[in-house]
Amino acid sequence: MQARKKYILIAFCASWLLVFYFGGVQIRLLKLLSRKKNEETRQWPLWVDRHLLMGYAHLEELQNDSDPHQGSSKSRRETWSNIYKNSRCRMDTCFDFSKCETHGFRVYVYPPEKGDRVSESYQKIINSIAESRYYTVNPQEACLFVLNIDTLDRDQLSAQYVPNVNERIRGYPLWNDGRNHLIFNLYSGTWPNYTEDLGFDIGQAILAKASFYVEHFRPGFDVSIPLFSKEHPQKGGERGWLVRNNVPPRRKYLLMFKGKRYLTGIGSDTRNALHHIHNGKDIISLTTCKHGKDWEKHKDARCDRDNQEYDRFDYQELLHNSTFCLVPRGRRLGSFRFLESLQAACIPVLLSNGWELPFSDVIYWSQAVIEGDERLLLQVPSTVRSISNDKILAFRQRTQLLWEAYFSSVDKIVLTTLEIIKDRVFSHVSRNKLMWNALPGGLLVLPEYSTHLGHFPFYYLSQGISPGQEFTAVIHAVSPLVSQSQPIMKLLQVISKSKYCSQIIILWNCQKPPPPRNKWPPTPVPLTIVDGKKKTSSRFLPHSAIETEAILSLDEDTVLLTSEVNFAFMVWRSFPDRIVGYPPRSHFWDNSKQVWGYTSKWTNEYSIVLTGAAFYHRYYHHLFTHYLPNTLRALVDQTANCEDILMNFLVSAVTRLPPIKVTQRKQYKEVQTPQAMKSTHWANPDHFSQRQDCINAFARWFGSMPLTHSQFRLDPVLFKDQVSVLRKKYKDLERP
Repeated sequence: MQARKKYILIAFCASWLLVFYFGGVQIRLLKLLSRKKNEETRQWPLWVDRHLLMGYAHLEELQNDSDPHQGSSKSRRETWSNIYKNSRCRMDTCFDFSKCETHGFRVYVYPPEKGDRVSESYQKIINSIAESRYYTVNPQEACLFVLNIDTLDRDQLSAQYVPNVNERIRGYPLWNDGRNHLIFNLYSGTWPNYTEDLGFDIGQAILAKASFYVEHFRPGFDVSIPLFSKEHPQKGGERGWLVRNNVPPRRKYLLMFKGKRYLTGIGSDTRNALHHIHNGKDIISLTTCKHGKDWEKHKDARCDRDNQEYDRFDYQELLHNSTFCLVPRGRRLGSFRFLESLQAACIPVLLSNGWELPFSDVIYWSQAVIEGDERLLLQVPSTVRSISNDKILAFRQRTQLLWEAYFSSVDKIVLTTLEIIKDRVFSHVSRNKLMWNALPGGLLVLPEYSTHLGHFPFYYLSQGISPGQEFTAVIHAVSPLVSQSQPIMKLLQVISKSKYCSQIIILWNCQKPPPPRNKWPPTPVPLTIVDGKKKTSSRFLPHSAIETEAILSLDEDTVLLTSEVNFAFMVWRSFPDRIVGYPPRSHFWDNSKQVWGYTSKWTNEYSIVLTGAAFYHRYYHHLFTHYLPNTLRALVDQTANCEDILMNFLVSAVTRLPPIKVTQRKQYKEVQTPQAMKSTHWANPDHFSQRQDCINAFARWFGSMPLTHSQFRLDPVLFKDQVSVLRKKYKDLERP
């Protein structure tokens, strides 16, 4: 018993000693940290402007994603809730789906009012909607409404600012507290804090906004869009700068930035610290104070030196020759440099805490950008140095895909916004994430056709799927059937003998009614007559009778051998996303007239394969009908010409690749039989000039020239080789 008391006493004393010891250490540390400011302490590293450079963040800061320059998250949320009373809006609570049931996804733009000021950028947005396939002039058909009021720039100090928006929208009968409305915005707030205040109550409207804060973004409802300049093209846009994949993929400079340095106000802390990572060798980080009217009043000791260094380097040269590009926040979270870096295949390194990246609902940004932390700037160089060459190459390729698919023009930015909202409205018929993040991009993959990846020609390889082993022949007939010796009769026999032919469809576009089935020759495969309604564009309609993935498009007077058809089909199965055929044509730029030209000269180079004898995937019929505007199809029907050129434009725009020419026994001429010429516009002497006009009209709509030249031709193995003909599979191709 005495021993037990002894041990208890010793343990009690020991615990007091431990408390005193560690408590004393804490007291000494507290005294050390609370030294007077005038007491000399050794600081390391000894930065001359260390007050401008943020140190390493504490754990509590890292766990809080808020911007340290914007005040507490609580205060920002309070500001946001005061401005936007419907911050909890979601599609199922603030969107009326019944408006989309009858007429589908249709978009109505309020008509302009007299005296309205509209910026160049907002006019481009309105034009993009008006030229889209979703536009309607009838508000009763609309599923989505867009204001005629320019809401892009809500900075009260800007000349583009439109006042009294609240009063105006409340007077609109269709406003309905913003329900089913879409509002576009690029700039919000004003000096000095640049909050997200738009200056009016958006109600229950969907907000498509640049520089979106994560905590203000309503997932599945709002859309984050990129900040773009007024010079951003309406259509097409420039291609990405990555012409070829260099190995190793690293460029002259590892990391670069060249831009403004804000001396005061929001965004100044981040940019004021950028000079610390500049080494003048493989990391170029340049800033200038020389911007704004009063920059000299606020200039600091570093301005003159920075301005001098800034002028030594050309921005475009840095973009072309840098592996990574710093994209720090400006006054707002977004920056023009984001799109510039994507186009240049310079991997963006973001320093913009809390930014909801553009189209984040559908794009895997982790595969294209490096998201840094403004508070950990000094870690950026070591981070980018640690990235392997393989990953750099993958990142760079991804920047090009995203740039060309979604960001190269205002058209693509607006259409991507609309398609994201449409996928939310019709979620049962929507694209999956792979469709958005793989070639050719979500805008060219229409879910109305299918939501299954295996039904599109672009995903066969990634899904491990082989194209179908049969094709449907579609013969375009424009002349009456008056003789059993007409070319179409022989063509039917040749095509039906192919072991890969599943069915033959005759698209009847003649002025006279089609003859009965007993007037056509017997064939071992089903023969179907379809009324083309005397429209040239009908040859590319998605006819329900077509059941195979592959289509062989033929003119009625095409002359082919069965072995030629079989060989071309086998080639197509290796390139199911391309047009594969025989008759080539080409386009060229006429410098003297400053227009595109069309030529049928036989050369080694081509950019068009005529659909008078060509294979392609049936999905292109769906795109031709539902993606292209009515104006282009009307041009084709009006001239009874150019449908083959338009299909080549479409496929090349989707694949960014040329068609494929295969060898043929006889040359295909752009002439027809006398009977056919009597019933078509082929006899028109303006036929060839019409095709040149078509090329220019198509190029204007696409915004650029999608056709690509090629010298690639595929021949059978042993073609023309001096070996026994018995060893050749397609021996008929060499016979005269």
